Amino acid sequence: MSVRATIMGLSLLMGLASPALAKDDLVIGVSQFAPSLNPNIDPTVIKSYVLDFAIRPMTAFDKDWKLSCLLCTTLPTIENGGAKFETTKDGKQGLAVTFTLKPDLKWSDGVPVTTKDLLFTWKLGSDPKSGFSNNNPWDRAKSIDVIDEHTAVLHLDRVIVAYNQWDQLLPEHLEAKAAEGKEAGDYLKATLYNRAPATAGLYNGPYMVTGYDSGAQIVLEPNPYWSGTKPSFKRVVIKTIENTAALQANLESGDIDLAPGDAPALTIDQVIALQQKAPDKFAYIYKPSLTYEHIDLKIENPFLQDVRVRRALLMAIDRDTLVSKLFAGKQPVAATWVNPLDANFAAGVPAVKYDPAGAKKLLAEAGWKPGADGICRNDKGDRLAFEIATTAGNKLRELVEAVLQSQWKASCVDIAIKNEPARTLFGETTKKRTFTGMVMYGWSSAVGESPRKTQFSDQIPTAANNYGGANYIGLNDPKMDGLIIQAEQELDPAKQKAIWAEMQGIYAEQVRVLPLFFRAEPYVVPKWLKGFTPTGHGDYSPLWAENWRAE
Repeated sequence: MSVRATIMGLSLLMGLASPALAKDDLVIGVSQFAPSLNPNIDPTVIKSYVLDFAIRPMTAFDKDWKLSCLLCTTLPTIENGGAKFETTKDGKQGLAVTFTLKPDLKWSDGVPVTTKDLLFTWKLGSDPKSGFSNNNPWDRAKSIDVIDEHTAVLHLDRVIVAYNQWDQLLPEHLEAKAAEGKEAGDYLKATLYNRAPATAGLYNGPYMVTGYDSGAQIVLEPNPYWSGTKPSFKRVVIKTIENTAALQANLESGDIDLAPGDAPALTIDQVIALQQKAPDKFAYIYKPSLTYEHIDLKIENPFLQDVRVRRALLMAIDRDTLVSKLFAGKQPVAATWVNPLDANFAAGVPAVKYDPAGAKKLLAEAGWKPGADGICRNDKGDRLAFEIATTAGNKLRELVEAVLQSQWKASCVDIAIKNEPARTLFGETTKKRTFTGMVMYGWSSAVGESPRKTQFSDQIPTAANNYGGANYIGLNDPKMDGLIIQAEQELDPAKQKAIWAEMQGIYAEQVRVLPLFFRAEPYVVPKWLKGFTPTGHGDYSPLWAENWRAE
């Protein structure tokens, strides 16, 4: 063979190799690592994002915000007879909801997904020692009648709006041993999702976890027993780079293909700047979403027990200028946790306006007056000082902190920044409520999701519930509890909206949280990635990852 022919042959091979690699692997860059992989424990955005490639919930809202079946054949509704009113043993009105699982579903070890898994997940999720903190609690069903290996009837002892919304199933054949006879906290340690997350059989989606390098990356490969649309990628690598500037550099160099907006990744200012710098290199998407950026306050802090102090903290920050300067006006200021995109948004609850003079006046009424150093003191000489924490390495959040720190100082409040890696912040600090003053982060809600997980009194994380709740603000308000129950049970949309308006009023009045803004999720997408569609809510885009392909 001639030298020329050899060179031409190598060139041809190289030309074929590059597109093949591009089609075989999809590398996704994120700024946080999932602290655990059990789908029903430790609610974090990054964990949900990872798992949505590999384990499907019973139902989910799609890109059009419509509820659809993922594991079931037909979505049961009152209208189609899949859900029927029934009278409970104590004479109350309940619901019987019939689910039929798709007959060809299998776990990633080939074991069929059946009602054994449904029954096991329900029993485990109904045990308060399990530490479950999923969006749609399994204990809502008080009993289950198994009809056959694919069909079961869930009996609810009350009427609830989300009667046909149910989360992920667990594989009974693998997880039963981990859960058997466990005391509070033991299941979290024993579950294979945390001890051996690459175990075959833990996943029933189009992909399964095959590699787990703690703090670095998670590798997913196609589930050989998936019966749906065959995934196009042979490997999906979710690579963690906690410093968002380094994450951007990896994206620009080609080491990362995709920076998703529905997972912690690049910040919106980075994406805006990148689009200005390289407008034709990627596809850029800014998806309005239900993701809520906010600051939780530690109500047990003696300085924060006075609502006047909490309201003054909110009045002292200029959120309108913040979103205008940092986010090009793409992210609206929040009044409460409910986004204007949500049908239950209450327009009558206005966002608190920037009023530094009013903030100082409120602080003075609460007994705090500026000292010689400009920081307020009470009559005991205590300085009005707090610590704030957020995810270390997230440059935008760190910038927001610096802006807030300056604005609070102008209203005589001293703020010390004490950031932590995401795995510590969410794995320990928020989960066990060890923060002393403030913690800034975001969460993404499902469409119409009840605030039970974050505001109901029994969701305050404690050792007794294995730190399973997400009520990090410690809200223990019987009135709010009652309204949440009413909102979950009221089927009339108009009446439900009125209940939600009252809940938002209480939330705004008590100021246990400082609402910041709702995110527009910024995506940097390779132009060759097709079939990719953001949702803008808590059922993330990877739930339909089998449709992603390279062209």
